[in-house]
Amino acid sequence: MCIGAPTFVAREFFMERMREPASLRSFYHLLDTPLQDVACNGLACFAARQDAPERWAKACRQTPTVYCLGKCYASPSDSGHDVLPHVSCHARKSVLLQNVADGGVTDLLEYIKRGGGDARQCALRTSPDDLVKMICASQLRGRGGAGFPAWRKWQTVAMHAAPRKYLVINADEGDPGAFSDRFLMERDPFLLIEGAIVTAQAIGANAGFVYVRKEYPDAARVMSEAIVAARAAGWLGERFDLECVVGAGSYLCGEETALLNALEGRRPEARLRPPQVAERGLFGYPTLVHNVETLCCVPWIAKHGAEAFAELGFSASRGTKLLSLNSLFNRPGLYEVEFGIGLDALVGKLGLGLRRGPLKGLMVGGPLAGIVPPALLHTRLGYEEMAAIGCAVGHGGVIAFANDSSIAAIAAEVFRFGARESCGKCTPCRLGIPALAYDFATAAVPPSPKQANGIAHDAVIDALATTSLCGHGRGIAEFARALQRHFPEEWSACRG
Repeated sequence: MCIGAPTFVAREFFMERMREPASLRSFYHLLDTPLQDVACNGLACFAARQDAPERWAKACRQTPTVYCLGKCYASPSDSGHDVLPHVSCHARKSVLLQNVADGGVTDLLEYIKRGGGDARQCALRTSPDDLVKMICASQLRGRGGAGFPAWRKWQTVAMHAAPRKYLVINADEGDPGAFSDRFLMERDPFLLIEGAIVTAQAIGANAGFVYVRKEYPDAARVMSEAIVAARAAGWLGERFDLECVVGAGSYLCGEETALLNALEGRRPEARLRPPQVAERGLFGYPTLVHNVETLCCVPWIAKHGAEAFAELGFSASRGTKLLSLNSLFNRPGLYEVEFGIGLDALVGKLGLGLRRGPLKGLMVGGPLAGIVPPALLHTRLGYEEMAAIGCAVGHGGVIAFANDSSIAAIAAEVFRFGARESCGKCTPCRLGIPALAYDFATAAVPPSPKQANGIAHDAVIDALATTSLCGHGRGIAEFARALQRHFPEEWSACRG
């Protein structure tokens, strides 16, 4: 089979392509690494490092580095320990977590008994144009980070006439601190499949991929088994089919163009744009890329109506959002909330405060988002509202940092993460982020921290913000600027 052929690409082909060029083998840090007896080096585990110092030390020593295992509610985590998190809904209506909170459903017949499948039947009776209008009326925005209106992406793919169209489900939940997609896949896989079927009907997609991170082996297994069951039941097949593909260790594969390169068997670097992936995406065909949570909203909208979904939330952020609270909270876990909840309520009412120490800051949305200082916890959860304070909703991973983590240490950890996970294609990321990581790691070492070159750092951050090829470098710059804005004294103390 040749690249670009308008036929369905199987997992075997993907894996065969990945093993060929040395450029691929050098990119994926977990390609030949079994995830056994490994510890997590993610930011949530860093925040909780004092709770299990030996486990955190192991995570820092091991090669290759592993993060994130999706166990941020029980950090520091490793492959040998897993417990189920607290799961609850704090919205007027549950869009996403009903089955997960009720113990999960991985059998198709049981899923149907609980009301599943109605959205699929509705979609088959509805024109593609009306489905796009439905998503537009719902005001659904992408839940993966940017918050882009979903209907615009749907409409762009739908309007392009092509012999082949693809739906790619980004299940590479790489943001340390987030584990919502993991439990949607492990506990409610048919919800995702049904959302994909409705979406494919709307945009005219023939085939789709679920790209699951290697660090989620149970999610990959459950999704693969659910796809087989859905195919046997006639949900998938000739009209639209899905395939589950497992990654090999790369945070950057969460960037949509890098993800498409990975699926094509190429080195997963970010692509230059234009063209946009909605016009020329996977194998050169129109492609829609959504994350798991976004697609899992679709069946509820199709079943209950766009207006019912738009009634939830507030401002320009409608519907509900999943939030993953890390282990420093008294009640860590997975929560479904409406947009508009105050960050203070998130900390006090959902998480029941911190287990130890006063709150240093709250990272919402992953390592490429800023840190909210305690003085701004009155901010309400919304895309524009979070952006106004230099932070982000992101994927919804919520990491609380206690006062045992200095700003210099947090910055060093984020910059180190950014340097490790850069694809290296553009100069600001390849050279700039490692320089930041080194300088801040040095500045964080007591008892006499070395001050870094502030002027040089400003130039690097400006370059990352204005010339990075993708959101990875820009996100690092936004994180740095948020620290400058909200923690000016500690930031200045790290600089010359």
